[in-house]
Amino acid sequence: MIHVVSIGPAQDHATAWFAYDDADFARKVAATDPLAAWEIHDVATVAELLADQGHDTVDAAAQAACPALCALGARYGWEHPLYRADHLLGRGVLSEEPVSVRSAFEAALQARPGTHRLYGTDTEAVGAFEGADPWLCAPAHWRARHALHQQLLALDVLADNL
Repeated sequence: MIHVVSIGPAQDHATAWFAYDDADFARKVAATDPLAAWEIHDVATVAELLADQGHDTVDAAAQAACPALCALGARYGWEHPLYRADHLLGRGVLSEEPVSVRSAFEAALQARPGTHRLYGTDTEAVGAFEGADPWLCAPAHWRARHALHQQLLALDVLADNL
């Protein structure tokens, strides 16, 4: 599981939530993001992007209407995957370098007001709670640590030995 701890901008409210996997994490982040999910993360070839614009072939009309896409196709190949991750790369930027779903949606989470920590596994979350993350264990972040603790208990990741 993926665990997320968030502290609001005023530092007086902390929450913890979880996602089962990267797809669930992406769905939950996208549900409250101002950008569409495909703007947060997408993979498409130049040929697919041209087809979306109504150009099934790379002809003079396609080159006149979409010169930037045609330049990308000439540079990287028409079937080479291009990645979009607006929070990570910039608005509308396409990159040939792979961008993972998790890193794109984590960037979307980090773009929000407040502070957000992501722990990629139950083991990382437990370790953070037990002191591996000095940020979480700082006295000023006791609400965040408590929220994570309550979540770990509720999910039976930690046992309540009281």
